[in-house]
Amino acid sequence: METVLPFVFLDVDGPLIPFGATPRELPCGYPLYGSPDDGNPLLARLDPALGPRLLALPGQLVWATTWTADANAWVGPRLGLPELPVVAWPDPSDGDGPGAGRGRPHWKAGPLLEHAAGRPFAWVDDEITDADRAWVEAHHPGRALLQRVDARFGLTDADFAALDAWLRGPARLG
Repeated sequence: METVLPFVFLDVDGPLIPFGATPRELPCGYPLYGSPDDGNPLLARLDPALGPRLLALPGQLVWATTWTADANAWVGPRLGLPELPVVAWPDPSDGDGPGAGRGRPHWKAGPLLEHAAGRPFAWVDDEITDADRAWVEAHHPGRALLQRVDARFGLTDADFAALDAWLRGPARLG
């Protein structure tokens, strides 16, 4: 019997490129892992150590970011990741935007469930809310973990531990 790995849907801004920390939280600023002159100065915040840690997760990595295919061109190579599949987003409408708020699920939730097609998945994003958790639980028949990452610090050891435990854990809704 073939084992189908859960998807691991990855956002870029926040989980992989941290932002928004105050000088009090990071007195020395964000560490830089490359030249800030590479077109987008935030790319220098990509910690290459994240790549091997992501690849070690027992799941199929998929870009779930507004970077779309640019994540394969600009982000993946800096992390040592192979080319990854990319979730196709719908055309934005006037009412959509980052974080739906007001008890509505994030605009990414529907396309992620469509991409998953019932398959288990972990969603790694800095904009996940309780509304997203409730909506996914009500609309997705498979296991799902919605791992909210603090955008100020990006993916942490605690995030990786939670992802790894869920991906290796018993069949359950996370």
